[in-house]
Amino acid sequence: MDVIELLPRLHLLRFPVGQAYLWSDDDTATLIDAGTIGSGRGIADALTALGRAPSSVRRIVLTHFHEDHAGGAGEFAALSGAEVLAHRLDAPVVLGTAPGPEPRFEDWERPLHARAAQLLPPGDPVRPGRVTELSDGDVLDFGGGARVVHVPGHTHGSIAVHLPEHGVLFTGDAVAAAPGTGEVIPGVFNLARARMLASFGRLAALDTEMACFGHGAPVTKHATPTLRKAADRHGVGR
Repeated sequence: MDVIELLPRLHLLRFPVGQAYLWSDDDTATLIDAGTIGSGRGIADALTALGRAPSSVRRIVLTHFHEDHAGGAGEFAALSGAEVLAHRLDAPVVLGTAPGPEPRFEDWERPLHARAAQLLPPGDPVRPGRVTELSDGDVLDFGGGARVVHVPGHTHGSIAVHLPEHGVLFTGDAVAAAPGTGEVIPGVFNLARARMLASFGRLAALDTEMACFGHGAPVTKHATPTLRKAADRHGVGR
């Protein structure tokens, strides 16, 4: 796992597939996504290396149920005592009480998905014992007030998390940065691409300085115009 400082309060945790983000307030921390199956111990070790106890993480906010984002949540929650939060539509899948619907792949996405799947660790995730359900517009007690933004399309319960006070936006997989070029693009492997594009437009309408994606390098400066140009390029209304 690579750990990259984006801001004094914000670190990116990069896994072989996907990434998570650690937001630090003065005495507590929040994890945005939790990596793949088996990532819990690595996240705990990364926190220790940063001078934080794993128990300082009070909550794990999952942007959606996919294995590369939620696979490590139960394991790290057991290690840290953190609360796990997800949108009410994805929470049953995170808990393992409902199956997760399969994406509707575009033809060009199929080889990409096959390559990514080869990098995922085998086995079943450790399920959290409880998931706190979120809804659009909820405000969470970190980062000066973190607003939950429902961005369906990638999954039915996909969310983004916006920190207006700090100008930081966690987009989940509604937005990505293309490998190699870093071009900002709509997310792939969606349940409903049209809904995901509408969600992309909603995020592009927000005012933010930094955009942190589930895949690809974040936009660390002037994120709003970058997102709006990407939305226009892909014919997305706002």
